[in-house]
Amino acid sequence: MVKTLISPAELAAMPDAVPIDTRAPEAFAAGHIPGAVNLPEIFTYLATSDAEGLAKLRGTFAQAFASAGLSGAETAVLYEQSMNTGFGRSCRGYYLLTWLGYPKVAVLHGGLAAWTAAGLPVTTEPTLRAAATFPLGAEPASIMATKEDMLDALGRPDVAILDVRDVDEWIGESSSPYGKDFCPRKGRIPGARWIEWYRFMKPTAAGPMFKAPAEIRAELATVGITPDTPVSLYCFKGARASNTFLALKEAGVKDVRIYFGSWNEWSRDPACPIEEGAPGLLPYAEAA
Repeated sequence: MVKTLISPAELAAMPDAVPIDTRAPEAFAAGHIPGAVNLPEIFTYLATSDAEGLAKLRGTFAQAFASAGLSGAETAVLYEQSMNTGFGRSCRGYYLLTWLGYPKVAVLHGGLAAWTAAGLPVTTEPTLRAAATFPLGAEPASIMATKEDMLDALGRPDVAILDVRDVDEWIGESSSPYGKDFCPRKGRIPGARWIEWYRFMKPTAAGPMFKAPAEIRAELATVGITPDTPVSLYCFKGARASNTFLALKEAGVKDVRIYFGSWNEWSRDPACPIEEGAPGLLPYAEAA
């Protein structure tokens, strides 16, 4: 079984690995892990969670990963610059491949920064890989939450809606990382709990890394979440939520889903309620 988070040394010793660089093309061209393929659309693609949007998401990335040469025999290893500079884009790739049912997928823990800190080589040579037939399986729907799922979860004490966006988005000062007014509305999903995604990581000599499972569980306890709490994550477009998805799964949280449409979708539908302004005291805080 492939580990979710692998070290640079483990990647370097992995004969069947296909490193997938999720950074922008210019960053990839300036230097990347030997043998890596560049798939920046892992980060840039905006999804909706209706049936049409999910079908398009599925088809788009089955084709993209096929073009990268993933047949199911290879281990796909996603990476970004570092774990806190790419908004979780490598983890977004991990989440997409997991949702698509790909059998062997991992994330380079620490990204390219950890790779270079380990003294491992980079190259500017392009990688030529033959396209493959991507093994499109039945997606594990339990990790994908739709807008309707989130509407159904409103007011339910048995489900934790966890907002992991940056603080300016949480308090309604900004609608997105792309500008304050990128989306038509600012605020948060009613009843959501908040832990900024950075809090699940800590600095190391090789760059930011995920905290230990016990530390992650301690962070979750501050908002009343235990390993047995069903959690639905959201951010702006599912990237920071994917970073958090890995953290929570590594910490043993049993039922974690991502609302992949996230605030980009929710804020554009006037039928979806929002909370605006400074957040007040939430029920889990009153009970603490």
